[in-house]
Amino acid sequence: MKITRLLGWQDLRDRGIRWSRQHTLAQEKRGKFPRRVRLGPNSIAWREDEIDGWIAERSAARHEAV
Repeated sequence: MKITRLLGWQDLRDRGIRWSRQHTLAQEKRGKFPRRVRLGPNSIAWREDEIDGWIAERSAARHEAV
């Protein structure tokens, strides 16, 4: 089984995703951003493979729009 790295808020920012927490939650609820993983009562993260896939989809869509 491949181990998936989990990303926190700073990791998202380092990847260029600089949304507010409220906007991120709204995008998740609309199905337009990967869902978070709840690690504990006050801790959340995102799966790195899902975030990387989401970024790749957005990049591919940019080329299709031209």
